[in-house]
Parts: sequence; C-alpha cells; structure tokens
Amino acid sequence: MTDATQLKPDAFKVACSSCNLRELCLPVGLARPDLERLDALVATRRSVARGDMLFRAGDAFQSLYAVRTGFFKTCVSSEDGRDQVTGFQMAGELLGLDGISNDRHSCDAVALEDSQVCIIPYGQLESLSREFTDLQHQFHKIMSREIVRDHGVMLLLGSMRAEERLAAFLMNLTQRLQARGFSASSLILRMTREEIGSYLGLKLETVSRTFSKFQDDGLLEVKQRHIRIIDQDGLQQLINGAHC
Repeated sequence: MTDATQLKPDAFKVACSSCNLRELCLPVGLARPDLERLDALVATRRSVARGDMLFRAGDAFQSLYAVRTGFFKTCVSSEDGRDQVTGFQMAGELLGLDGISNDRHSCDAVALEDSQVCIIPYGQLESLSREFTDLQHQFHKIMSREIVRDHGVMLLLGSMRAEERLAAFLMNLTQRLQARGFSASSLILRMTREEIGSYLGLKLETVSRTFSKFQDDGLLEVKQRHIRIIDQDGLQQLINGAHC
C-alpha cells in the first residue's frame, strides 16, 4: 500500500463550484445544484511532495484523483526492472482511471513537482453518476479522452520518426498548458529528457540530439528545461508530414 507519510490530507474543504479548474475537470458543464452535490463528494485534498507516489501498481483502487496543482507521471515497471513512462498529467486532469477494470492500480503515479490532488471516492462517484446523467456523461467523456490519447501515443510509437514524435509531444503539451491559461509558446518541462524518451520510445541521446536540431533549425530556443517555441508552423509541418 502507499506510504501514508507521503500523502498529507489537507484540513480545508474542497469546493468544485469555486475551483478555477472546474471547466477542465470533472465538473465541467454541471449545473449549480449538481456542483454542490459534487462538493459534498470531493471532500479532501492531498499534498504529494516531488518524487513521492500518489499510488503504486498493485494498490487497491478506491478513488480517482483530480490534479489541482502540480504535475505527475504514470509509469509501469518492465520485466528488466526499468520504468516505462505511460503518461504525464497536469492540473485539471484525472489520475487513477487505470484501477477501474480490476479494482487495483496497474501503474505508479509519481509527482514531478510538489502537487495537490482532490480525492474522489469512486464508489460514491458511481452512485452519484446514476442519479444525474450530466455527471455520468462528463465522466464518460473523460474516459474517452484518455482512450484517444492512448491511441495517439500508439501512432507516435508506430509510425513517426524521432523528430515527428518530439514535435507532436511538444505541441500537445503546449496546447494543454494553453487551455490552463499558460503561454502557448513558452514552457518549463517538468519531466527529464530521459522521461520524455521513455514516453516516446526514444533513447536519451536521441531526445537530446533532436532538441539540439530543433534549436539549430530555428524551431525552438532551449535553455535546459526552459523551452520557447519560435516556429509553431514548422513543428506542425513535421507532424503533418508524418500523416502523409
């Protein structure tokens, strides 16, 4: 089970109805009375320090977690002991969907920076979803979005060259950050290049070399983890070329 010392329940109550992420998270589109019922369900937050696990593969599945602040990665351990990164999650996105199928988590969720999550007990969420269809509909949309994202990763790994994979990753990341009010062209990578490589199926050396090539070609300005996209059209053309 997850070490309780790593997860600190915060004393204050969460209110989905007043959260600035409600248009990105589970409550999107819900009417005020339904939001108030969801407020009663999402009663606590937890703080997760950088490098700590929110849950581990094999832990009993009890809750979903909405990322309120911070950044996470999900990963699975391969037979040779290496970690394979399966996703990166930011504010307004859900963690824990992997546990629904067999009541146990199938991956680890690790905080890439000091983070905070809202705890959504799944059994109560199911009961509430049966009572009003808007919540059920939104939950199904979130699950569908995860399936589409998984298909996108399969496309990356199956048909794209290294440059196309990294370009698609950066464009996806900036689009998700822009939806949260951040710059569409400037970002700080919360993950290491090794973690990016694990996610994209690339060696660390290939990721570093591709970043350098993008900078030499005038597509990016790279200063360690600080990335500024100079030529979005150029990155998009790389991605479009992969589908030709």
